[in-house]
Amino acid sequence: MSVDGYIDDASDVRLMLSGPGDYDLVDELRAGCDAVLVGAGTVRTDNPRLLLRSQARRQARIARGTTPDPLRVVLTTSGDLDPLAAIFTSADAAAVVYAASPATTDLAERLGVLADVVDAGDPLDLTTVLADLAGRGVGRLMVEGGSVVHTSFLTAGLADELRLTIAPFFVGDSAAPRLVRDGTFPWRPGAPAELADVRQIGNDVVLTYALSDRFTRQSRQR
Repeated sequence: MSVDGYIDDASDVRLMLSGPGDYDLVDELRAGCDAVLVGAGTVRTDNPRLLLRSQARRQARIARGTTPDPLRVVLTTSGDLDPLAAIFTSADAAAVVYAASPATTDLAERLGVLADVVDAGDPLDLTTVLADLAGRGVGRLMVEGGSVVHTSFLTAGLADELRLTIAPFFVGDSAAPRLVRDGTFPWRPGAPAELADVRQIGNDVVLTYALSDRFTRQSRQR
């Protein structure tokens, strides 16, 4: 995000806040996860493939006996997803879409074999999503965004670790999207998140926060 807390500006053109070093860090984090999750808004806006950029990291995953790329996961309430989106047409990795119940049948028909569409309740329930992912062997999930998804995981207290890159820019536009939306979060002044690590990448700063006691156990295992 920008220094003043925004992840984009209010224009129709995507604001590029990340530099090469940050993109490589994201690739490194993806490589260490079993699945990468985004919301449907991110798919519509950014059209990501969610595949690893580094062939060396893909080969390292194969050597560990896993898939070259993490499982790709999308959350949607409306079912408004284009079957031609890159996440569905890049056949290098599997994709799972968790949809709110009213959108499930139609979306499954439109996506066909491009993705496994799962009914996640009405309204869409994150605990259902996580339970199903665990049943698919997902032990470490990377939640990339966007702001609606970030807010949902944080307010539900389901995030163990927060990696936050601060880019050396100001956006200064109250109409622009922020990292999270309005919500009641599981920490407040007096019970702050624990700062676990600070890392500089060029002019960017990467902050790692521990949000649960599970973070400590997982960190010791890595």
